[in-house]
Amino acid sequence: MKKTVQILSMLLIALTVMVSCKKDTDPADRDFFVGTYKGSVSYRNGESTITSTDGKVTVSKVGETYNFYFGNNIPDITGVKFEKSGDNTYVSVGSGVTGITIDASTLKMLVSKDGQTWTANCTR
Repeated sequence: MKKTVQILSMLLIALTVMVSCKKDTDPADRDFFVGTYKGSVSYRNGESTITSTDGKVTVSKVGETYNFYFGNNIPDITGVKFEKSGDNTYVSVGSGVTGITIDASTLKMLVSKDGQTWTANCTR
């Protein structure tokens, strides 16, 4: 009886390890691109221009939308929706904020909205 319990215990442990190590989860589904990207950023409105080669953009997710928080006194972009484009790359969609491509290591942005323009060419 002890031998049977021991064998069943080992099978249960092996099954648990196999299930927990399943590899079918797409990395992009885990929001690997949420975080801070560094590189060139710029912002322009009708009155002023801000440019930095050592800027940063912090990406966060709230529900189904993403927010982009800039350093260097650049206004933030919030409420952006994305759709998958290829392997682990997402492209912004919807009205108002298009022109953002992001993956786990690269953020590229050219957004024009309400007379304002944001650009970013960043990595992490």
